[in-house]
Amino acid sequence: MKTKFIAAAVTAAALMGLGGCATMDRTTVGTVGGAVVGGVVGDALLGTPGAILGAAGGAYVGNQAAKRY
Repeated sequence: MKTKFIAAAVTAAALMGLGGCATMDRTTVGTVGGAVVGGVVGDALLGTPGAILGAAGGAYVGNQAAKRY
C-alpha cells in the first residue's frame, strides 16, 4: 500500500512538472512521460530492477510514439 502511494505521488509530481515545461517539444515530452510511466509500472511489478528496465523501455516507446503522431 505504501509503495503504491509513493508511486502515485511520484507520477503526479512528474505530470505536473511536464505540464510546466511549455517550451519542450513533443518528442521530449513523449520520452520523459514514457520513462515516468514505465518506471512506475516496472517498480510496481518487479521492484527496483523493473523500474530501471521499465523507465528505459517507456522512454523508448514514448519517444517513438511522439515521432509518429
